[in-house]
Amino acid sequence: MNETITPTPLKAGMTLGILFGVIMILQFIIAYVMNIDAMTAPAYGWTINILNYLVLPALFISLACKNFKRLNNGFISFGQCLKTGVALCVIAGIIAAVFSVIFTLIFPEFMEETLRKAEQVMIEQNPQMTAEQVEMGMSWARKLSNPALVIPFSVLMYAFLGLIHSLIIGAIVKNDKPESF
Repeated sequence: MNETITPTPLKAGMTLGILFGVIMILQFIIAYVMNIDAMTAPAYGWTINILNYLVLPALFISLACKNFKRLNNGFISFGQCLKTGVALCVIAGIIAAVFSVIFTLIFPEFMEETLRKAEQVMIEQNPQMTAEQVEMGMSWARKLSNPALVIPFSVLMYAFLGLIHSLIIGAIVKNDKPESF
């Protein structure tokens, strides 16, 4: 019996989404071990942001779409590109967010140190801020670092990021199957 396996966007993006998530975790761990952070080393922060929000998503989405196209006899629709890219980025976002929450539960002093540095940077960049304004900003930062918000916001952010990249890449790599009568 000759069975053909139909590729799905999730299958095409899963492995690369996991790899993307693991790369983000490794970036975080290396920075933590080397005591580098985006607030005290802005060049590092810019580099990581460019990698995680521009370069890596575009690279992995294009690789996943090309893989899907190869598995699907050279055809991929625009919608399949969108599904593949969004699935890939959601998987990566879930992995990175869950790791972040687990890390801050294991090392709670990390979050306190990060918030303390954020407060210092806020005061240095805006010396005219009143104590009330600083406290309000820090209360929002504490609320937004809550694990109940970190995971859904990370997943939504990466889903949106995947959508934007997939729109561009899908317009380039799409190759619809010819319709038969």
